[in-house]
Amino acid sequence: MKKLDCKILIVDDNEELLEAFEMFLSPHFKIIETLRKPDMAPARHRSKNFDIILLDMNFKAGINTGNEGIYWMNKILEQDPQATIVFITAYGDIELAVKTIKEGAADFIQKSWDENKILATLINAYKQRQSKLEIKKLKQKQKHLNEKVNKPANLVLGKSPAMEKIFVVIDRVAETDANILLLGENGTGKEVIAREIHRRSVRSGDIFVNVDLGSLNENLFESELFGFKKGSFTGANEDRSGRFEIASGGTLFLDEIANIPLHLQAKLLSVVQNQEVIPVGSSQSTSFNTRLICATNADLNKMVEDNLFREDLLYRINTIQLVIPPLRERPEDIPELANYFLSKFSDKYNKAIQSIDKKALKLLTGNIWKGNVRELEHVVEKAVILCDGDVLTTRDFYYTHSNTQAFLSADNFNLTDHERNVIIKALDRYSGNLTKTAQKLGINRSTLYEKIKKYGL
Repeated sequence: MKKLDCKILIVDDNEELLEAFEMFLSPHFKIIETLRKPDMAPARHRSKNFDIILLDMNFKAGINTGNEGIYWMNKILEQDPQATIVFITAYGDIELAVKTIKEGAADFIQKSWDENKILATLINAYKQRQSKLEIKKLKQKQKHLNEKVNKPANLVLGKSPAMEKIFVVIDRVAETDANILLLGENGTGKEVIAREIHRRSVRSGDIFVNVDLGSLNENLFESELFGFKKGSFTGANEDRSGRFEIASGGTLFLDEIANIPLHLQAKLLSVVQNQEVIPVGSSQSTSFNTRLICATNADLNKMVEDNLFREDLLYRINTIQLVIPPLRERPEDIPELANYFLSKFSDKYNKAIQSIDKKALKLLTGNIWKGNVRELEHVVEKAVILCDGDVLTTRDFYYTHSNTQAFLSADNFNLTDHERNVIIKALDRYSGNLTKTAQKLGINRSTLYEKIKKYGL
């Protein structure tokens, strides 16, 4: 029989028994470790994450209640509810062994030494362990899905020649597992494109996980992406899988990839190369099978030249590179997009708005849309809210880039309007460079990023 990729810890104060177990089990299981002191078992399991713990029921001479074994089992289960415990019982202690199963043990074996029964019990226990871990992963995936289930779905819309070229490439790469890098200005729809790639791929039946690195605190980078073990830091009250592991079988979308600090890029590179993560607080790696799509509005080649982005990481994430065109380069898509957003927000705000009139569509089509599709969506949403008729007209679209200055007149004292305009000017002045823009505005980069999202820029 081929060795199972299984790690077993045997805890018993009988050294001869430990040696016998080790000799018998070594040909069948990958790792066998022994321990004579039960009080060291929780720490050993925490550091090695064993698949099965073979635990004696009694350690003190003259005591055969089994309470010691149950005590140490509960200590182990406190730190790892998925731990699989198999008790070693004296011959005839069947009633006591059944009690341990009710307390949380997976099974028991007797010291009468029936090799076939011992082997079958441990193989079944290993299968139980694998099932527990799989159920845990599924629960975490379901939790992630439940958090996203109410998020409105976006559609990839656009029939312009520029977008048709994008769709041709999407069709070619979607069925592969190649890593993809999406480039483009803020608001061009990079996440929507990533979701469309996932939808057309063989992974479409599995999960799509989106991580916004622009708003992810540097201190949470590893725990969010790689996961963590219970007790590894304050607030880590349970083991939690990271986004790479949750997305296993599906697609992981890392938005704003340029925001990762240089010292964390090496860790990301290692994970992407090896398809393995080491959760915070653990020394054991966990493998995953995840398709990676990254996105940014930054010039990564320039960042490589300036030693702000690792060249080897860039090569790893951009097997295929797609540049999403800005909205101003595909104005023929604006009417379709505007009507889609009209329908979306009419439903959301319970409005009976039927259409956008020709003059309003002309106004929208002629705008430069520095915030791209996201800005168009924001403008249409605001127009729907303000409209009191059944057709959107030019009067409903008074707040666009083309007439921002006119709107922000001396009589307008709305701080929100002025803040948005100042941010637009600063972004224009520094060509979308978020670091320089934030510095000039006197705020940090994450605050600027949140305001960009808030105002749909």
